[in-house]
Amino acid sequence: MTPKKIMDLANAFYGSATLFTASDAGVFKALAGGKSLCLEEIAEQCGVNERAIRLLLDGCVAVELLSKTGNCYKNTVEAETFLNPDSPVSLAKSIRYNRDVYYAWGKLPQFLESGEPVERPSLHLGERDDRTRAFALSMFERAYSMGQAVIPMLDLSKCKTLLDVGGGPGAYSMLCVSKWKQLSSTVIELPAIAAIANELIAERGLDDRVKTIPGSYVDTEFPVGQDAVNFFGVLHQESPQTILDLCTKAFDALNPGGQINIMDMMTDETRTAPAFSALFALNMALTKEAGWVFSDVDVIGWLKSVGFVDCNVQPLPEPMPHWLAMARKPI
Repeated sequence: MTPKKIMDLANAFYGSATLFTASDAGVFKALAGGKSLCLEEIAEQCGVNERAIRLLLDGCVAVELLSKTGNCYKNTVEAETFLNPDSPVSLAKSIRYNRDVYYAWGKLPQFLESGEPVERPSLHLGERDDRTRAFALSMFERAYSMGQAVIPMLDLSKCKTLLDVGGGPGAYSMLCVSKWKQLSSTVIELPAIAAIANELIAERGLDDRVKTIPGSYVDTEFPVGQDAVNFFGVLHQESPQTILDLCTKAFDALNPGGQINIMDMMTDETRTAPAFSALFALNMALTKEAGWVFSDVDVIGWLKSVGFVDCNVQPLPEPMPHWLAMARKPI
């Protein structure tokens, strides 16, 4: 027996800080397209101190984000694919959410004493324009990437209307209406996020089929006549009673035979696995008063208690730690 696992956990933030800083400094963008640049060129392009960037670049090599030949550096295949901001499957914006909550994790002892969030969620939901925009774009990129796995698991071929509750910057709605041409979608989202969603929707020429309703989904009435209601990556910030209330609102908004789809981080019944989901529950509690991660058993219980039938839940393909629950309103 060795202390390797303990030491790896204790040092894990070294790699996170290296990743965030290199991405924000523009290292992976500078090396995009298979370029190999020497230290001096990277320092000049990124506008940073040469000694400091050398240490950072060598750290990136150590964690296999870059390769090094002599005094020159190059993106690894993974970095070129997922950290180059111009890549179609880039996560460069997506990881900025992790960067923004990085400092909140340093206040975990404070949360343990008070049980209260250590950061106001309003910081990235309208209070600060820079944090709000970074959060929205991060969520858009993450959702667009995840959507490649989750959308094929849905069947909206007979649906004409979709309600996307807490749909963020609209990525899932755009993916759905792009796949099913008969479908139109309505996104309910906070005003500051909805405004950014409108920009992104218009940029993609989908503003005739994806509309937004600015407002809190807790207080906003759900428009009736829906064939499907999606809660994608939303409910982990709400209390059990609020989730039950939202499922009831969805049930009432759906046409007979309509479907509800809940995609979210979930654990098993023990609330300890998968490990990432259990840790993400802490992440949510640090930034949201009711933040947590519910179990697959919880969500099936809520759906059945509201009146939904044909309830089932299944994990998304690895490496995503999310699960998808689906159910139907009786005819």
